[in-house]
Amino acid sequence: MKKLNLLALALIAAAPLPLLAASNSSSKVPDWKLAEASEVWSPVPAVVTANKNTAPSDAIVLFDGKSLSQWQGAEGGDAKWTVQNGTFTVAPKTGDIKTKDSFCDVQLHLEWMTPTKITGDDGKTLEGQGRHNSGIFLQEQYEIQVLDSYNNKTYPNGQAGSVYKQHIPLANPTRAPGEWQEYDIIFTAPKFSDNKKLTAPGRVTVLLNGVLVQNNVDIQGATAWIGKPVYTAHGCAPLRLQDHGNPVSFRNIWVRKL
Repeated sequence: MKKLNLLALALIAAAPLPLLAASNSSSKVPDWKLAEASEVWSPVPAVVTANKNTAPSDAIVLFDGKSLSQWQGAEGGDAKWTVQNGTFTVAPKTGDIKTKDSFCDVQLHLEWMTPTKITGDDGKTLEGQGRHNSGIFLQEQYEIQVLDSYNNKTYPNGQAGSVYKQHIPLANPTRAPGEWQEYDIIFTAPKFSDNKKLTAPGRVTVLLNGVLVQNNVDIQGATAWIGKPVYTAHGCAPLRLQDHGNPVSFRNIWVRKL
């Protein structure tokens, strides 16, 4: 028996290498084949041109620097705010303005600026909510606050970057008065059933001057100055800008439907 084992070992040692490899090979699938199984080739994302300082090619431009043709008064009629030098400014006591189009889920870009003058007619420094206040109302109901929050103490859930009276911003990256501030807002509209019951709250992510200040937070209901916010069933609706009596300016507004 011992001699037979030695003979077998000798034959194996003398076998050509390809023969040995063939005898030990298995039907293992190559890695590239395994990787290919998880590749998805459709749908192919649409090509969007996104140049610096211009709206993406698939965006709806809501202000072209020349006219408020995309806007109207909140109660109807022409938007009466002042257009000058590529911007438009709140004309106090003329009322809110809103877009002529309605929107549901959107990506919104908007730039705003508060005046450098921070004293009132009486010479006293404007403070808190009186420091050049406005607001962006998503679907006319859910306010992202616009306020000069640079060295200005107020209640945190009412400062710039807040979902007004609902969510305190994660940081305060506001620039000084007279400098342009930039909002980038991702909004998911609330959903309602056929019998007008809330099935999913609205959600919003907000970047202020490139800094994340709201991270996909749930909106608790329509903005309320007094009391708790509540939902009322609705469909797509306009964007609305607030006349709070202060000459806040706006420019470079565009929106992408999501």
